[in-house]
Amino acid sequence: MQRDDARVSLTQSRRLSVAPMMDWTDRHCRMFHRQFTRHALLYTEMITASGLVIGEADWLLDHDVAEHPLALQLGGSDPAMLARAVVMARDRGFAEINLNVGCPSDRVQSGRFGACLMREPALVADCVTAMIEAAGQNGPEITVKCRIGVDNQDPDVVLPDFIDRIAATGVRHFIVHARKAWLDGLSPKENRDIPPLDYDLVARVSADRPELEFSLNGGIGSTEEVRQHLSRFDGAMVGRAAYHAPAAILTEADEIVTGCPRPRVAPEDAVRGMYDYFDDALSRGVRFNQIARHMLGAFAGRPGARAWRRILSTGAVQPGAGIDLIEEALGAVVPAKAAE
Repeated sequence: MQRDDARVSLTQSRRLSVAPMMDWTDRHCRMFHRQFTRHALLYTEMITASGLVIGEADWLLDHDVAEHPLALQLGGSDPAMLARAVVMARDRGFAEINLNVGCPSDRVQSGRFGACLMREPALVADCVTAMIEAAGQNGPEITVKCRIGVDNQDPDVVLPDFIDRIAATGVRHFIVHARKAWLDGLSPKENRDIPPLDYDLVARVSADRPELEFSLNGGIGSTEEVRQHLSRFDGAMVGRAAYHAPAAILTEADEIVTGCPRPRVAPEDAVRGMYDYFDDALSRGVRFNQIARHMLGAFAGRPGARAWRRILSTGAVQPGAGIDLIEEALGAVVPAKAAE
């Protein structure tokens, strides 16, 4: 995309952010999203603190400066381990480091982190205290992403108490998924859809704490909804809608972030804007499909979108797949003006 050098604060970038999504928001996905928006805040996939400390930290933290502003999400419940992870990440260019207190998956629960930590606010407070100390005065901001409660907890009681206890440590920004998480009986997918949304509760908690910042997450599927939510919240975090139909969400992101008109990037230009990235990545041994899979939703809603997905998905796994395949797939998409 054509670079937009407007100076934008982290608070502004949070007006529209793309949620951390396991197996989706890797560096290739983020680079594609950056073709549409210069200023929206992007998140990594969740990385476990232990995996970072004892694993391949350079590989896990590696990213392109073009992805900035970028937030790192960590999972864990050991304050010392989280502090070590923050030390390893604090000088890598991340705008913030976020603690995951919202993921309900069995795998995450077995590691005693994610949404199950809503039951242990004192432990979460210890974790973020250690993270803040590790980040240092000039390091990335420490934030928390949580649910409104879990299982049989009463969100009207639990959420305000949780926020107050964590805010006492110095955390100033919270991303709240406005649903309960049911830790037994519902899959992660069902936990994104079945528990009812309670935007009003999050709005009340936010209004009662003007010294804090709140981003709303859960069920947001359009830029119209983003704009509506910004009347009550500091930010809106969009998840699967941004992944499955990035043009519909992210072409307006910079207008939303800056409050000023910005050129909107056509999906064709976003796709072609990835060509240099493809060339560089393929030369380093990255498989074509590892990048191309994140572009399947580029033309969602446009005539020819199905053919685009079919040509790209079937061809991307073939030996020698390259830019010619993308151009072939682009040829199946009806130009925007002709589609009107």
